Amino acid sequence: MSGNQPGVQDRRSAPYGRRRLSLDIERVLDVSARQAVRAEFRYDPALPLAVSLELLVEGGPRVLWRIGRDLLQQGLYTMSGLGDVRMWPSSPEEGATARLGLASGDMAALFELPIPPLAAWLEHTYSLVPAGQELAGVDWDVTAEDLLHGPASSD
Repeated sequence: MSGNQPGVQDRRSAPYGRRRLSLDIERVLDVSARQAVRAEFRYDPALPLAVSLELLVEGGPRVLWRIGRDLLQQGLYTMSGLGDVRMWPSSPEEGATARLGLASGDMAALFELPIPPLAAWLEHTYSLVPAGQELAGVDWDVTAEDLLHGPASSD
C-alpha cells in the first residue's frame, strides 16, 4: 500500500503503523452504472474484532459500518457473512476485486473494491492482533460479574 497505486492512500498513525486505509471503490448501481465512493477503513487494536468502514460519496452523507475483521478477510477468498453484511470475490474475469453487500432495513448497496490493498492492510492488522488473540486481554470474571449484576460503581 503506497502512493504508487492509484486510488490507494496509506495513512500512518503512531504508534501502531497502518491503522487506516483509504480506497477509491465503486458502488454498483446496475450492470453498466457505477458511482465513485471513498472508503476509509480503520482498525483499532483496542477493539480487535471489528473494522470501521466509513463510506464517503461526494456531495452525500458519510455512512459508518462496523464489520467483523474475519468477515472481511474471508470475503477476499470465498463467500462470507450473513444478513446485513456479505462479501465475496468477483469472478476471475473481473480481476482482483471483491464485492461487499451492505443492507439496512429496506435499503441495500453493492460495492466493488480492489483485493490487493485490502488484503495487505488486513494482513497488517493481524500482525497487530493475531487471529485468535482478540479476546486474550478480557478479564472474564469481571465481565461475567458485570453481566450478572451490572457494572460495579466506584463511589
